[in-house]
Amino acid sequence: MTTTNLAPRRLGSLLVEKGYLTPEALDAALERQRQAGRSKLLGEMLVEEGLCTEEQIAECLAEVYGVPFARLDQRMFDLKAVDLLPRQYIEQNLVLPLFAVRGVLTVAVSEPANLFLIDEIRNLSGMQVEIVAATAKDIRRMITSLPNSKVFVIDDIIEDSGGTDVTLIEESIEDIGDVAEIAGQSPVIRLVNYIIFNAVKEGASDIHIEPAERCMRVRYRVDGRLHKALEVPLHLLGAVTSRIKIMASLDISERRLPQDGRVNVLMEGRRIDLRVSIFPTTHGEKTVIRVLDTRSISLNLEDLGFAEDILETFRRHIFAPNGIILVTGPTGSGKSTTLYAALSAVSSMENNVCTVEDPIEYHLPLINQFQVQSKIGLTFAKALRTLLRQDPDVIMVGEIRDEETARTAIQAALTGHLVFSTLHTNDACSAITRLINMGIEPYLIGASLNLVLAQRLVRRICTNCKQSYEPNRTIRKALERMGYDFAEFYRGTGCRACRNTGYRGRIGVHELLVVSDELRDAIVSNPTIGNIRQIALRDGMITLAHDGMRKVREGITTVEEVFQIVGDITTR
Repeated sequence: MTTTNLAPRRLGSLLVEKGYLTPEALDAALERQRQAGRSKLLGEMLVEEGLCTEEQIAECLAEVYGVPFARLDQRMFDLKAVDLLPRQYIEQNLVLPLFAVRGVLTVAVSEPANLFLIDEIRNLSGMQVEIVAATAKDIRRMITSLPNSKVFVIDDIIEDSGGTDVTLIEESIEDIGDVAEIAGQSPVIRLVNYIIFNAVKEGASDIHIEPAERCMRVRYRVDGRLHKALEVPLHLLGAVTSRIKIMASLDISERRLPQDGRVNVLMEGRRIDLRVSIFPTTHGEKTVIRVLDTRSISLNLEDLGFAEDILETFRRHIFAPNGIILVTGPTGSGKSTTLYAALSAVSSMENNVCTVEDPIEYHLPLINQFQVQSKIGLTFAKALRTLLRQDPDVIMVGEIRDEETARTAIQAALTGHLVFSTLHTNDACSAITRLINMGIEPYLIGASLNLVLAQRLVRRICTNCKQSYEPNRTIRKALERMGYDFAEFYRGTGCRACRNTGYRGRIGVHELLVVSDELRDAIVSNPTIGNIRQIALRDGMITLAHDGMRKVREGITTVEEVFQIVGDITTR
């Protein structure tokens, strides 16, 4: 619930007058708000601290601003009135048109003091606007009940289920009709919502719901590693899978073919995208859900773990007038996040920044983002060619997968555009040979390529249980062969904060290849990867191993994590 700073004392007085708050509690809350520099609104503070309910704050705010307060239910709004505003606007701004009478649209809002929002509604609907105050929770619940709503509210699951105590259905499921019916019943809905809620709460990037021999197993990928989260009876698999299919608008009757879909959920008032992939296995369908939580990522280059020398060079090149910048690495290595951060750095009102992606993972301000539609023939290459007629300054191609896309990107770079893209290679030098193997002429690569950044993600040592230790002799000898000599080594001993893993969070490790004039000349002669690497090292290329070991020396990660990405040389 959001208030304004205009009348905190009046709001507080009303809360006291109605018996919702004691005078002492109000004075203490106002003092805490004053010490915080009014960065937090009084109503928000009282709800977060459990001193008042959201409904009590909304009721008093309505009285402060002279508008009615409404407890919403299904009978209170007209679907024709809802259609007066774009569905996406309703979902993003938590507003609900209730009814329209004689040119006046009545709208439920959670922010009665937000005059800008009211003006936007007036402009979008073309009608005069009257508002009623309601809780954000009620508005979200009503939005999910709208026909064809693509947003599901999952906050209520925690209250309804009493934490982790989720009631499950024990009946066996015989046919498609039973699955569809069971999937719509409350216990299965609560179970699916709980799985999603818990995954977001733990910071998971993926949810795996899979059939085991005697149970349905749920695993979360946290910090790049899978761990078991839940096991429930196997006969619930069909109902859980069908519920997810219903949410993602997939075919619940199709169990033989893979299916892909997308779901938007609201959790604690913020929007989270879920990418759903369902694949049939011998024991039943396996579901993998990619969790895209914009709050969990940073789009500042400074926050991505770049060493100072790598960041300075990379930042200098992303402001170049033309050329190609490639980010390489395996799936899940953070390539897209790095490109989004680079685009955020270069975007401005003076630049036309455009992207071609499949899929669009995060929506960015001041950037024009286009979705590839392979089913209707809108491939990367075709979309990129069309995009060149949109007068772009900077272009991001989600991935170079084939010769046609690579050739179009290179032509764009040679005609005065700066092009960002990703490539699946193990290191920076391999990007050059990969483009040659795709069929691109070496002289075109040499003329257009500016920089290649290879990256991996390693786990950070948990700061709560971090301590120094003495590694075994094998590791010390391996490091000596690599030319490293560390005075101290650190690791996490395991604690509740890191789920006893010793690690919490991840950080990037990078390899930076700047294409020098010597390397451009060498590329033209179709060199081997060994020749490219020799020249790059002479030019000062920072390797993955070197950057990883710097982070070991600084106590950010462990030797074992770096060996995971450069190879365990203790066995060589």
